[in-house]
Amino acid sequence: MTARARVLVKENVGASGVDLLRDAGLDVDLGFDWSNDELAERIGGYDGILIRSATNLSADLLGKATNLKVVARAGVGVDNVDVDAATRLGIIVANAPQSNVVTAAEHTMALLLALARHVPQAHASLVGGAWDRGKFTGVELQGKVLGILGFGRIGQLVAHRAKGFGMRVVAFDAYMAEERFNELGVERAASAADVYAVADFITVHLPKTTETENFLDADAFGQMKDGVRILNVARGPLVVDDALEAALESGKVAGAALDVFRSEPITDHPLFGHPKVIVTPHLGASTAEATDRAGFQAAEQVVAALTGGAVTTAVNVPAIEADDLAAVEPFLILSSVLGRIAAALAPTSAIDGLEVEFLGRVAERDTRLLTIQVVKGALGGHTDQSVNDVNALTFAAERGITITSTSRAVARDFTDLVRVTSSSAGSTTRVVGTVLGQHHRPHLLEAWGARFNVQLDEHLAIFRYKDQPGMLGRLGTALGDAGINIVSAAVGRRPDESTDAVLLVTTDATVPQFVLDAILATSDFHEARAVSLAPPVE
Repeated sequence: MTARARVLVKENVGASGVDLLRDAGLDVDLGFDWSNDELAERIGGYDGILIRSATNLSADLLGKATNLKVVARAGVGVDNVDVDAATRLGIIVANAPQSNVVTAAEHTMALLLALARHVPQAHASLVGGAWDRGKFTGVELQGKVLGILGFGRIGQLVAHRAKGFGMRVVAFDAYMAEERFNELGVERAASAADVYAVADFITVHLPKTTETENFLDADAFGQMKDGVRILNVARGPLVVDDALEAALESGKVAGAALDVFRSEPITDHPLFGHPKVIVTPHLGASTAEATDRAGFQAAEQVVAALTGGAVTTAVNVPAIEADDLAAVEPFLILSSVLGRIAAALAPTSAIDGLEVEFLGRVAERDTRLLTIQVVKGALGGHTDQSVNDVNALTFAAERGITITSTSRAVARDFTDLVRVTSSSAGSTTRVVGTVLGQHHRPHLLEAWGARFNVQLDEHLAIFRYKDQPGMLGRLGTALGDAGINIVSAAVGRRPDESTDAVLLVTTDATVPQFVLDAILATSDFHEARAVSLAPPVE
């Protein structure tokens, strides 16, 4: 008789999740009060483990889990799990990515209403002994414009609810297809500035990346309507606190509602106690339903993994044949960076489609994982949740982005080639690359219609300009004045346009947008883009 699989529920994930595990015929132990030493001693006896955020599954601890087949996190983030170590050990790591989206959207609406009607301030005043009705006159939501920065799952739920209050909703998301906005009856803004120009309320639902950190700064507040109200139920670092405080003091911003902060927990934030600010201690995901939902969804993944079902929210690499994995592994980084570059060079940031072509020997292998890397590269850092090997295609579909992949066992000039073509605003942008050398270094061979051969590094900038002498020198001077060193450079002419050339440089630091703008302001430079290839290419 086959022994029943054993599952450890290390943290309280709600009764429904535990009941689901037991109903599936699994042997369940509850280890809520186990010490780290006890967990290390006993983890080797379990086939599955279900955790929340307090348990840290390090590489050392996972190494002791000799029978472990699945780790399920009752929540979104898996920062407390060494996913790379789990993958190497063949352990599935799954999460519950949709467990808190409704809760976060509803908390946003709660703060929106409280902000419009001064609810916390009025409550504090009344219980303090004052009857100041005139002091707390609010504004109606009906007919007001809600600006949403970041239009992922949470932003879309907020939009749906706000429209129920009669609000006009305008949203900006650089990586969302036009069709999704139309389906939801939301006006698409071409830029964040277009949101600032019309919004009475602005709520941010962006991921935290190097591009979005400090997104709402003094310049952003300066572009907003007088009397705008700000909400942040996403990530604390999206807002520059000093700039927000200054905008509140000047009257530019009429009020702010904050659920998240740069460092947490925190009890002495400079905006705490400000008469125009309401705050909550990161309650966006804190409801009984969300906790129970997360535990149940995580338990579903454990049951699937241990009973032969499909694990739908795995965050680590999907399984492919060992020989195929060995053959395509050298192209993983290349595929990711080509996706990043193709998205960055597109005429607009809204991608409608990605076409991936594999040519040469690699085309004879299972290239699904490489296609996923392209999508991850194109979307990475631009969604409200982390993009991984399992959810990348789902995120693309949700954004109306069409993904196609073709393979042809013949490549001209090189043994293997990967081509990525992005479709945007009715036009296409193609980039081509390969890997060279013993360490499979990724090389870019084509971009913006020009051909060259450049080994890719962490920081990349590309320019289209009038083909004439002295342009490389002018660029080098401009970058040097900004304190940026050129590591390598290559020039490619465009056969379809003899008057134009493309110059690609790798640099020792990211080229800021203001430097690109200054270069474009000079004569004969037509286009300029900077791309950060994170994680760094090694």
